[in-house]
Amino acid sequence: MQIKKVIVCDKIHQKGLDILASESDIDYIDASDMDKDKLLDVIGEYDVAITRSSTDVDQKFLDKSDNIKAIVRAGVGVDNVDIEGCSKKGIIVMNVPTANTIAAVELTMAHMLSAARSFPNANNHLKLERIWKREKWYGTELKDKKLGIIGFGNIGSRVAKRALAFEMDVLTYDPYIDPAKALDMGVAYTKNFEDILSCDFITIHTPKNKETIDMINTDEIAKMKDGVRLINCARGGLYNEDALYDGLKSGKIAYAGIDVFVKEPAINNKLLDLENISVTPHLGANTLESQEKIATQAVEQAISAARGTSYPNALNLPIKESELPSFVKPYLELAQKIGYLAAQVNVGHIKTFKIEAEGDVGEYVESLGTFGIVGALKESLGEKINYVNAEFVAKEHNIDLVTAKVPNQSEYKNKIEITLTTDNGTIRIGGTVFSDVYEKIVNINDIKLDFKPKGKMIFFSNQDKPGVIAQITTALSTHSINIADFRLGRDVKGSALAVILVDDIISKDVLNELSSIPECNWVSYAVI
Repeated sequence: MQIKKVIVCDKIHQKGLDILASESDIDYIDASDMDKDKLLDVIGEYDVAITRSSTDVDQKFLDKSDNIKAIVRAGVGVDNVDIEGCSKKGIIVMNVPTANTIAAVELTMAHMLSAARSFPNANNHLKLERIWKREKWYGTELKDKKLGIIGFGNIGSRVAKRALAFEMDVLTYDPYIDPAKALDMGVAYTKNFEDILSCDFITIHTPKNKETIDMINTDEIAKMKDGVRLINCARGGLYNEDALYDGLKSGKIAYAGIDVFVKEPAINNKLLDLENISVTPHLGANTLESQEKIATQAVEQAISAARGTSYPNALNLPIKESELPSFVKPYLELAQKIGYLAAQVNVGHIKTFKIEAEGDVGEYVESLGTFGIVGALKESLGEKINYVNAEFVAKEHNIDLVTAKVPNQSEYKNKIEITLTTDNGTIRIGGTVFSDVYEKIVNINDIKLDFKPKGKMIFFSNQDKPGVIAQITTALSTHSINIADFRLGRDVKGSALAVILVDDIISKDVLNELSSIPECNWVSYAVI
């Protein structure tokens, strides 16, 4: 077993460290309290680094990162990471974009309620100035007000769900989603941005790029109704701060709730001088729950990257995930996992790699093929294979690469299936993603199954006869192997396939004992 080394450069939740400590093939160090100069002296010994905002991944860092294969930014922002420099050095950069989703959603709702009822002002008036003046703080109700949501991704859509519970009339603008995503929730959808400007409340949930910087400026504010209320808990600069200041000062904007600023810390920002604004110091991810999620997801990504099985949320791959629809991204990871799984179950020289995709994801089958072949070749080539050279290396090894978009043949909206032919035979593995998050293997060859492609797994194919399961469990029990999950499928030809998730590493002796069961057709072991 090859040990991979992970260094944690900045503070993360203890649960993340516990996960690292539990993995027998991972050796990690918590260097969060280490002097940054000393950190540079040791960083070159590690395969993967986990960072936050306290560690700059700059040229000095990269010059010392001789063995680093991947960097995980435990959070969304990567302003302190030289992505171009990492790319030149062959280091894959990943972030953790969804762990703080609920925290950001709930903060948005807090600012929306503050904008409606002036809670911070009323609190300060009573608590700090000791003045009881109820008539000064008349507010407005959210019920029956029109909310305009700019950006309908993970956060925007969840804000909509909560706004609907307040009986608001919700409208969204997002040219990059299928309108059905909004309409199915009972949210109106518009392709005309100016429709948003007529709303009573407006909140923005987009990334910061050349298209969205200053998206709300003087001209847009002029078109808004008098007394509009604006919320921004996404990125500083999406609302032009000078225009926002003028609108608040004139009363055109009745109130604003702002968590993010162009320059932070924003202790001298002129917006803080105004009474009709509530502000927070970039608290979008600051909940106990989100910090735990950020740590666990960052660590899980680091472990996958260290093992070379997948690179979730990679920011500098040749295939630009940021330019793909969100529903496609988990299929890229799934394709790589299926390829890696197939190569472990069907060990041998690969002759043909074929990937078929049905549904909307079929439009991206070429990208899926790149990820899939990287997974399939990772078992034999290790660090020599990457997303840049995958196709070239496959041809060099005389592997036929086949990608095909096929009509829907299953009960799934989207599905991918990889057929891997080696000199030992052929295996076909299909998978899908539920709710844009949950990866599942749904068939191996013609046998239907349902399991997550994660963990230590025994694959046991046998003649479908009574008593086989008992023999399997007895053999594992004899070797003190604990079973975490047991999934079974059967076909119409009298064969069965068990997928057994175990807690312990499986030795060749265990596999040999399982293969000696009279009804056994074949047995394999895989780790993802």
